[in-house]
Amino acid sequence: MKTIGLLGGMSWESSVLYEELINTAVRARLGGVNSADLIIRSYNFAEIEELQAIGDWDRAGELLAADALRLVAAGSDLIVLCTNTMHRVSDAIEAAIDVPFIHLADATAEAVKAKGLTTVGLLGTRFTMQEDFYRSRLESHGLTVLVPSEDEQTIVHDIIYNELVQGQLNRESREEYLDVIDRLSSRGAEGVIAGCTEIELLVSEDDVFVPFFATTQIHAEAAVQAAL
Repeated sequence: MKTIGLLGGMSWESSVLYEELINTAVRARLGGVNSADLIIRSYNFAEIEELQAIGDWDRAGELLAADALRLVAAGSDLIVLCTNTMHRVSDAIEAAIDVPFIHLADATAEAVKAKGLTTVGLLGTRFTMQEDFYRSRLESHGLTVLVPSEDEQTIVHDIIYNELVQGQLNRESREEYLDVIDRLSSRGAEGVIAGCTEIELLVSEDDVFVPFFATTQIHAEAAVQAAL
């Protein structure tokens, strides 16, 4: 078994889910008391969120790349970044290390294509929905990506930062997300990507009538596949 290095804590609620899913997948494949071999760097998310807010992505990239190197030095055979939004700096991380980096958008695109879909809606933070670092990666796999309207993006983003990363799960917010998903579907989305790891804490595939791509689950499974 290879050692997986996790860059987490962005937020810790979703990182805990990563650990659970990775360990569960390893046990399912290997049986017995097997669990994943993990090395974890968990951040104080307030420091990361401040860099996001002021747009200092260069500093964020330097920080995560340096810690990815530390994970490699500690024995990690591959690196997993436990957040969609911070894939904004994935190039800096990949350039710094000499072990595989399991890119979340690549794994998600493969899962979408495996379902035979070509057009998907994307939910996430405002950074993920508005900028092209994530959408373009999905589109490089031949997918058409739809995002919510500007007003809907504000709703989706604010619920993530004001509620989900603080561990708050509200029924009203779930309904707002489902309304946004319905409107994306009416515009032609054949499925929807939960492009923020916290979203799947609030919404699951049982809540929607189109294929729902839970990126944490997808990413965790890709990491385990690379590690075994």
